[in-house]
Amino acid sequence: MKAAGTDASIVFDAVSLDLGGRRIVEDLSFEVPAGQFVCVVGPSGCGKTTLLRLVAGLLKANGGTVRYGGRPVQGPSQELAVVFQDYGRALLPWRDVAANVSLALEAAGTDKSARAGIIDTLLAKVGLREHAHKFPAQLSGGMQQRLQIARCLAQRPRVLLMDEPFGALDAMTRQSLQDEVVRLAEEAGTTVLFVTHDLEEAIYLGDRVVALRANPGRLADLIDVTLPRPRDQLRTREHPDFLALRHRLYQFMQEQH
Repeated sequence: MKAAGTDASIVFDAVSLDLGGRRIVEDLSFEVPAGQFVCVVGPSGCGKTTLLRLVAGLLKANGGTVRYGGRPVQGPSQELAVVFQDYGRALLPWRDVAANVSLALEAAGTDKSARAGIIDTLLAKVGLREHAHKFPAQLSGGMQQRLQIARCLAQRPRVLLMDEPFGALDAMTRQSLQDEVVRLAEEAGTTVLFVTHDLEEAIYLGDRVVALRANPGRLADLIDVTLPRPRDQLRTREHPDFLALRHRLYQFMQEQH
């Protein structure tokens, strides 16, 4: 994935965080280069979701610095959007599909006359144009997650923070959305920080994989994924380099138990 034209890089510089008297993350340093798709894996308790909250400005580190675009993160920013795993609760059930996407445009102060065209374009990109007037309860799980992604894209974010967004979906829907997210991020030059428990998903999606140890969360491995793009759900997963990386990460996870 090519780097974006503007600096949307994220840097963790010796970051530590304590919550409730417990150390969650310790001395964590790594970079998410602008325009790259970086995946984070590790056992429960390693602080994967905490990393997203630190970047989003929802938590503040006790030690070290989290920087975005060359500046310390001080709080939430319109340039960063979060895609949650629990897509059902992230959507407003009383708003139809188009109105859920409109919510992001309203928050950004987008002129009312321009909203319909933007919404139509975004829904077409995620395959929901024909469902614009349905409500979330009338959509499948995959469609609800595509709607949440469309709403995030309506912010025109430079960074997407994704917290296990496909974990609750069936295999075929998950693979379809994996390819859609990569395509949309490449089109916009968006930087993506993606948390997952699925090692194969991390390798398939990522330009880089960050592996964390638990209790407290700390860097264990940083792997550059050089598999060619565009990737294919069958051929890429059968590539010798893919299998070697899967073995490396699987062995790491086995050591954590």
